[in-house]
Amino acid sequence: MSETDRPMLVDSHCHLNYRGLDDDLEGVLGRAQAAGVGAMLAINTRISEFDRVIGIARAHDGIYASVGVHPHQAEEEAHTPLDALLERATDPLVIGIGETGLDYYYDNAPRDLQRENFRTHIAAARQTGLPVIVHTRDADDDSAAILREEMEEGAFTGVIHCFTASQGFAETALDLGLYISLSGIVTFKNAIALQETAKTVPLDRLLVETDAPFLAPVPHRGKTCEPAFVVDTARFVAELRGSSFAELAEATTDNFYTLFSKAGRRHAAA
Repeated sequence: MSETDRPMLVDSHCHLNYRGLDDDLEGVLGRAQAAGVGAMLAINTRISEFDRVIGIARAHDGIYASVGVHPHQAEEEAHTPLDALLERATDPLVIGIGETGLDYYYDNAPRDLQRENFRTHIAAARQTGLPVIVHTRDADDDSAAILREEMEEGAFTGVIHCFTASQGFAETALDLGLYISLSGIVTFKNAIALQETAKTVPLDRLLVETDAPFLAPVPHRGKTCEPAFVVDTARFVAELRGSSFAELAEATTDNFYTLFSKAGRRHAAA
């Protein structure tokens, strides 16, 4: 496939304001474009850092932003009011709510505050119509319970980002209408269970991401991850699922603009 024919990919989750990317941002974005990555979603993890995240999106074509408080910061930014999310979500470049969710592996914040934070973000997703970006680690049962309970209160859309949970949790998320995003972890040799789950996700519910600057995929292990590397994850997932890279790239890009429909409207108008 020639350079001009290469399909566009989207990195559906990266942290462009984090060290390792922000200090070489123009180089990072140039390498992504050269690799065929046509759009990125820059994820906000602290309200206190939102201005930097949205500033990056405003300064560069093809970059969108989210607004949210990561579960690790659920105590640091405890009781973030719903209005703080809703106000920032009105920006034309804010297309998602989060990342939010539960992380019982590190437990960097009390679990009750993580759960409160998670529900606040879901309420914001429901009110804005923007998808909620869910982080869950070692918290399958509580994450599933909250998602089910909140869905009963009113429908919302969302994605389980950097999916590493069980097949059962994947089925729950899919049953609730959510999407699943795969990061470079799926390329790791010891990720056998995740690879099996990745084969079962319907193609029209699948996204790919880097979670840069973390989790560089094979063959970049040990390096600072950057959005260009989403190509390696996409190639691996395509081969894993027995599809072509072009098919996988086209589907995941279409899925991104379907789920993040605010970006889709802007993309269609461009």
